Amino acid sequence: MAYTTINKSKLFMNTITYTANASNNAITGVGHQPDFLITKSRTSAYNPNVYSSVSGVGKFFNGITTGVIGSSTDKIASFDTDGFTLKNGDNSNYNSGGTGVGWSWKAGTSFSNNAGANGASIASTGSVNTTAGFSIISWTNAGSGVATVAHGLGAVPKMIIIKSSNETAGWLTYHEAIGNTHGLFLNTTDPKDDNAEFFNDTSPTSTVFTTGVTGLLTGGSNLIAYCFAEKQGYSKFGSYIGNGNADGTFVYTGFKPKFVLIKQAVGNNATNWSITDDKRLGYNPDNRILYTNSNATEDSYDPIEHLSNGFKLISSTAGYNDSGDTYIYYAVGQSIVGTNNVPNNAR
Repeated sequence: MAYTTINKSKLFMNTITYTANASNNAITGVGHQPDFLITKSRTSAYNPNVYSSVSGVGKFFNGITTGVIGSSTDKIASFDTDGFTLKNGDNSNYNSGGTGVGWSWKAGTSFSNNAGANGASIASTGSVNTTAGFSIISWTNAGSGVATVAHGLGAVPKMIIIKSSNETAGWLTYHEAIGNTHGLFLNTTDPKDDNAEFFNDTSPTSTVFTTGVTGLLTGGSNLIAYCFAEKQGYSKFGSYIGNGNADGTFVYTGFKPKFVLIKQAVGNNATNWSITDDKRLGYNPDNRILYTNSNATEDSYDPIEHLSNGFKLISSTAGYNDSGDTYIYYAVGQSIVGTNNVPNNAR
């Protein structure tokens, strides 16, 4: 069991469930003031809404789709000290009596880096949390050539998600397990794609990541990146190979996951990006699935069980455990062993 210096993971990432009221809805108990928030209706077929403090309270992505960022005064009212307040226009709060879920991350420290500083070719700003290994970075694309962008983590990112705010484009995703020559899109079911224009076939460093976006986005595109580094006993990024069996593959994380994101990277099936967590009804063994790239309601599939030191596939359901196929994952949780190897039960 891996020890961790993060003794209360909810201070940095948490899942919260709530009942929609089609009005101002103050959601508390998150454990932090969100900087990155995804809300999703569990009971109605609506797109997730995506918010960040870097974009601003009045800005949102309506679904993890190719669409540009929108402006609205009826989606979210505020990011609060222990949660957030939704308005009637948020998709997860639209139908009174329905249920919603919010996945929330904390950054919180302002960040800026000038072009030419720390190996960056382009200026960037944003919000960063080096303790939890998470940052939100904003910059404007130069429109030609290769750009290096400072991410502020002080550690090498394992996963980076990039989206244009003002141009129609997908949610380009780097994941260390598939390498710098390939990318995935958080908004599609497609497997990994080999394209040097994604990341210029260059791995991120502890200070910058590289984009080769010529041909994908034009000059003047406003870009936002969500960057994730790995922290022992708190977050884990990797891959596993399915075995096509109900007694499926076990994935060791070193902690009990409370949030798991999975996507097939190599295989013959078109598969969704699937999320399980420890707060929605049916948790263990019936971990219900929601998808980042779909408006679908909570699925009755239960292919994954969260264990004390990882997660295990408990189904041969296509898209999670196909024999010989490669899947990438991102998991967040809490090791029971805290700072200096002292047992820790805080979550």
